Amino acid sequence: MENFPKSLQQKLQQRVEQNALRKLPIANDLIDFGSNDYIGFSKNENIFHQTHQFLLDKNIRANGATGSRLLSGNHILYQQAEVFIATFHQSEASLIFNSGYDANVGFFSAVPQRNDIILYDELCHASIRDGIQMSHAKAYKFGHNDFEELEKLLQKFTSESNEIYIATESVFSMDGDCPNLEQLVSLSQKHNAYLVIDEAHALGVFGNNGEGLVQSLGLEDKVFARIMTFGKGLGCHGAAILGSDALKSYLVNFARSFIYTTGLSPHSVATILQSYKHLTKESEALEKLKGNILFFNQEKMRLGLKPMFVYSKSAIQCAIIPGNEKVKSIAAQLQQKGFDVRPILSPTVPEGQERLRFCLHSYNSTAKISTILELLATFVF
Repeated sequence: MENFPKSLQQKLQQRVEQNALRKLPIANDLIDFGSNDYIGFSKNENIFHQTHQFLLDKNIRANGATGSRLLSGNHILYQQAEVFIATFHQSEASLIFNSGYDANVGFFSAVPQRNDIILYDELCHASIRDGIQMSHAKAYKFGHNDFEELEKLLQKFTSESNEIYIATESVFSMDGDCPNLEQLVSLSQKHNAYLVIDEAHALGVFGNNGEGLVQSLGLEDKVFARIMTFGKGLGCHGAAILGSDALKSYLVNFARSFIYTTGLSPHSVATILQSYKHLTKESEALEKLKGNILFFNQEKMRLGLKPMFVYSKSAIQCAIIPGNEKVKSIAAQLQQKGFDVRPILSPTVPEGQERLRFCLHSYNSTAKISTILELLATFVF
């Protein structure tokens, strides 16, 4: 290839040889078992119209963003949205970022200091890992949801460091499983560690009003920071970090992914606000999603598929099908039958842990859930 570095071309060729080359998917009208739009907010017409009317009522005509929030981009809607979000999540403060990736990178690159320790679950999202790589703190991973290993690390570092931060997710994006948050809180308190939990895939799924797993368990006051991402359950762009007023002030001053970026447009922030307001009255969609999760698990049992699935009570259900070629083949067969299910390949997940990732939604019918699992059983048995 002309005018392209040879070393980069070799890396692309390696992906081709591993059957792992990523390509942008083509938009389709298949039955949705692939998106993170768990309760259908991305296509909710009420939210769309309410956002438009809200902007008209406020006489806000600006369509685009204008600059960093520390310059011209901090329009009045930010304050309204952040107050509403903090109140909804029973947090002292919230700070909106442009995405969940920006929020995690901003937090982990800025908050833990030199000589601090970060202990993180080995399956934490890439955004957490990237933020940790940018930090001056020392970081050590522990086995997935292995709190015995975590406690050994806590015992080792408690007397040697300034501060210890524990990072995990309430719902893991590639497995759909959840840690024992009560046990994790107990460990963090025992060792005076700061607990940081990414709730990207719990918002809109857990809790009476989709508040997330931490809040549904009544643990919000025992967590130092929660990262709430809106691009999943809320169906819109952006994220917020929940915590104390002091944490918010610190992030405004030191989180580079917040400081050196253009703020979201007024329309984007208004959409976030209206989506949160809709959560408070959208009990039907939440209950339908919970019912579909229960039904999916029952169908796995009925069809003898349970052993191949990762244990999960969330909207993410993953069937382990080792080998990039094999899992891609089964995904293609399901797509040919009209179902949008995506294969997760190595190196995104470890080699041998390739999987089909089923995302459940409030708008999936039980009939379609039965059909897709019956097809899966046909293809794998």
